[in-house]
Amino acid sequence: MDLYIIRHAQSTNNALPPETEAATRVCDPLLTELGHRQAELLAEHLATGCDGWSETVSADPEAGGDGCVSTYGITHLVCSPMRRTLLTAQPIGRALGLQPEVWLDIHEHGGIYLDHDAPVGRVGYPGITRGELEMQFPGYRAPDELTETGWWRDGFEEWKLCVARAAGVASRLREQATSTGRIAMVTHGAFASVLIMALVSTPPSAGVHFSHNNTGISLVRFRPDGGIRLRYLNRVAHLQPAMIT
Repeated sequence: MDLYIIRHAQSTNNALPPETEAATRVCDPLLTELGHRQAELLAEHLATGCDGWSETVSADPEAGGDGCVSTYGITHLVCSPMRRTLLTAQPIGRALGLQPEVWLDIHEHGGIYLDHDAPVGRVGYPGITRGELEMQFPGYRAPDELTETGWWRDGFEEWKLCVARAAGVASRLREQATSTGRIAMVTHGAFASVLIMALVSTPPSAGVHFSHNNTGISLVRFRPDGGIRLRYLNRVAHLQPAMIT
């Protein structure tokens, strides 16, 4: 099984100047205009671009082919329930002819929250409701836990809980490795890093971080013998340099 871990496109929070971020961020941001363009280019790349890591070589350029080692061949598309990932997955689903499936457990560290400073502190918010999802993202498949009262009910998620959640997702992926083809997972920067650490057995306490730009792609390969290979990290070849955020 191949797992393409993809960070969402640029959100409005991502684009905030550092000096105003704390005061102006929102709990469940949308994409910027640049973010929408990044998502479209990502979708086009996943549908027609060259992956380069498959064992199956496509048409020889001397025989009229394009010489691409492998197209992505994605068979499953999953995303977190946060709006920035739902929006990033939308053009991917159209380009690949796939229905995005919402996985609650691949949301960003912290959950849906805002920090209101003392004495209120961090407050959790429910996130998108099932009705909103069905209206704004028709065709997305979501678990029963995403209801008319939203999906997030835990205030602010501490780091150790995020690490445990990533370990659970890693176990789920290992269980699916023998029966699933190629998964594109649209998730978040911090969670993508801790998920990769869980998959390659690197303790979060080691001070390691696997950074991802917006729409950066990393490939994790699950081998038939149970081994894990991190083939590449944070590829953004589908973006012009000025579009990398």
